Amino acid sequence: MASSLRLLLGQIRRPASAAKQTARCVSRAASQPEPSAEQNEAVNPTFVNRNPRNLEQLALAVKDRGWKTIWPRREFYHRLEFSRTQHHVTAHVFSSSSTVPVLSCSTKEWALKKELASTNCVAACQAVGEVLAQRCQQAGITRMVYRAIPWTYRSDAVQSFRTAIKGGGITLSEPRRKYVDT
Repeated sequence: MASSLRLLLGQIRRPASAAKQTARCVSRAASQPEPSAEQNEAVNPTFVNRNPRNLEQLALAVKDRGWKTIWPRREFYHRLEFSRTQHHVTAHVFSSSSTVPVLSCSTKEWALKKELASTNCVAACQAVGEVLAQRCQQAGITRMVYRAIPWTYRSDAVQSFRTAIKGGGITLSEPRRKYVDT
């Protein structure tokens, strides 16, 4: 009975030489082949860019120039559009390749509407700016073009929206496109 109990509990006697060795002494690391400099510099001929915005962030991507007479100009990667109506404040971020907004924020959203006393005041513009800046950061958009309509630019609402966007870490200008000689 005692021998079966020792067997069940795993207390089998081992020789003295095996008891002194630990698992660390017994195990050895597998030998790794030494990398050569030629392998580090080799480029896969079927390379696929898995980050399509990489060229955009390096300012190497092509910007659609559009016509010289078009206002607002179409030379951008992302454009911020801010509008204020009689009842609500909305802001959209558009990509140069799409007419559908990439990101948007409005006081029509219930989460924003329930926190505000009024949906078209200066505080509402600031709240929309803060929320949109946070959404842009989460989406990885940190630079965009914002050109306000000249006669509305000096209003307190537009200024509070701009400061909220800038306070959220968004730069309201894009780098000039770099031209690489090929």
